Amino acid sequence: MSHSTEPLYAPLRARLAAINDRIAAAARDSGRPASSVTLVAVSKTHPADAILAALQAGQSCFGENRVQEAAAKFPALRPAWPSLRLHLIGGLQTNKADDAVRLADTIESLDRPKLADAIARAADRAGRLPDLLVQVNIGDEPQKSGIPTAAADTFIAHCRTQFGARLRGLMCIPPADEDPTPHFKALAALGARHGLETLSMGMSADFEAAIRAGATHVRVGTLLFGQR
Repeated sequence: MSHSTEPLYAPLRARLAAINDRIAAAARDSGRPASSVTLVAVSKTHPADAILAALQAGQSCFGENRVQEAAAKFPALRPAWPSLRLHLIGGLQTNKADDAVRLADTIESLDRPKLADAIARAADRAGRLPDLLVQVNIGDEPQKSGIPTAAADTFIAHCRTQFGARLRGLMCIPPADEDPTPHFKALAALGARHGLETLSMGMSADFEAAIRAGATHVRVGTLLFGQR
């Protein structure tokens, strides 16, 4: 897949530049260089042509919710785009662990011991282990995935023992109806307590607040690709 996607996705280039400008400004506000924040372009539900347009505009890191959808889009793109990085950011079933380990560069939704064990077994079979982030249910919302905050320290320590340096950091989705900043700061404090530097937090509506609270990765979809 090497054809140009212009002019169909021409606005995407301008939107990407605007998002990167906002990321850089928020990083400067927090006393960090723009390079300290990675934009994860959330391409779920968008076609491969949209991803190709983003790649052509200079974006290399993408986020997908579903393993099956990611498998249909990304392997064909990788040969021509060796810098491409795929993050799985949605809830992951244990029976999808093999596919996830083969496909992903980073799994951001490690949220329970059974999944940790499934990923470890899948990694043994595949001979590769992606980078891993523990997803913390930072607002302790019953409808959301993520390890509960009360169990987070124990689970993070368990994953550190199980996966070593491949455990890179933490991810969260704060409650939609609350000020996200205290939740972002709580995740940052949890990461600091465990010496984990990667913090994936912040989406289209709140990524600047997340960066000011210490985010190293922000997951932006609608603002970049538009509604589906």
